[in-house]
Amino acid sequence: MSALLLGACTGAGSAGGGVVPTPEPSRDPPGSPARQGLEGRTFLSTGVLGRLLVAGSRVRLRFGGGQVGASAGCNSMGGPYAIVGDRLVARQLASTEMACDPALMDQDRWLASLLDGATIALAGDTMTLAKDGVGLTLLDREVADPDRPLIGTRWVVDGLVSGDAVSSVPAGVVAALTFAAGRVDVEAGCNGGGGPATVTEATITFGPIALTKMACAGPAMEVERVLSAVLAGQVGYTIEAASLTLHAADAGLTLHAVP
Repeated sequence: MSALLLGACTGAGSAGGGVVPTPEPSRDPPGSPARQGLEGRTFLSTGVLGRLLVAGSRVRLRFGGGQVGASAGCNSMGGPYAIVGDRLVARQLASTEMACDPALMDQDRWLASLLDGATIALAGDTMTLAKDGVGLTLLDREVADPDRPLIGTRWVVDGLVSGDAVSSVPAGVVAALTFAAGRVDVEAGCNGGGGPATVTEATITFGPIALTKMACAGPAMEVERVLSAVLAGQVGYTIEAASLTLHAADAGLTLHAVP
């Protein structure tokens, strides 16, 4: 997926009609007090005044390492940011170039413009951005959409990872994991079973997984093959909101939580 530099569309007229200058790095170093409340945090939109978001879409902002990442339902964009006075300045944002519904494409352009010159305020877990008569309110992702617990949640597989590629689970095939203290129950796409699982803060070590021995159609058996290969020995894992990722040396799984 290629990237497009969104420089021209972020001219950043300020609320007073002036243009916010591109800041020099020395004016806003990475450890500055202006950034300390933002770095390492992700925010999700909770409300907007003066504009309607496309139905079903949500603004997501991520700050880290002096970079801001953003999405609003179509493409992802990102680049360096600075805080100049009470304004957020993100002049050069690179964006993916997926073709989406025109309303979502327009929303991408609006968000890129907002991020360059909006007044910014942060009160605890709530951020507000305002520019050109539009006010956007966002909440820290860990509050708005907290991480689901690994134990006791049914995690349904939605992606099979091989190297840098991720393929979707074939339609009609259901594979899922449910962790309990010291073990995991497995729906492998065709067969079912389970086995021991030792969980730490960053890894899961799977013992031998015992499955039933039914023969199924090709897609189900392929999912089962990949899943069985991942659930062998120690794997790393991460949870963000309702998403779980298991990553072994050259394979992995992406999963989502279901009630």
